Amino acid sequence: MISRLIGLPLLEGTELTILVNGVGYGVLVPASVLVSIVPNQPLELWIHTHVREDALELFGFPDAETRRLFLLLTSVSGIGPKTALPIVNLGATKIIQAVQQADVHIFSQVPRVGKKLAQKIIIELRGKLGELKELDLAPLSAQQSEVAAALQSLGFSEQEIEAAVRRVDLTDLSVEASVTTVLQELGKQK
Repeated sequence: MISRLIGLPLLEGTELTILVNGVGYGVLVPASVLVSIVPNQPLELWIHTHVREDALELFGFPDAETRRLFLLLTSVSGIGPKTALPIVNLGATKIIQAVQQADVHIFSQVPRVGKKLAQKIIIELRGKLGELKELDLAPLSAQQSEVAAALQSLGFSEQEIEAAVRRVDLTDLSVEASVTTVLQELGKQK
């Protein structure tokens, strides 16, 4: 198993080859690694060797901690290495905070990661990365959904609105009063 490579990077588009003692290793890396490559300067990558029936792939990371995070992500059922790679590109700090704060929206920005898979990532990794906030899996009530739709037309993001709607008690309020109350809550956050 290959676990670390140090060599000259050869870049053709987004395909990276590390030349080590005359042997070129094709390595899949996060986009953040691609932009940090300096031509003719040795590159050190921590490698995860992924073996399948039909392929042997090398995934490279700038440090051992990022590789560890990648392996944690691939331990989540439904997350393969090619889905985990763009998630890792978000950065370790952002991923850990998203898991600890149960922020589904951070993960659902990544291609091929919907809301359900983002929730699964948070649920499965919070025991390994720690948790600060419980994940609210309950759908919005009819009234909360109506208020959210009204506020989206005013230009607020879905994430801001959902968080504000969940923080405010809307029972016994009309939809108009609810919109006003949530708008005041959103105003406090700005």
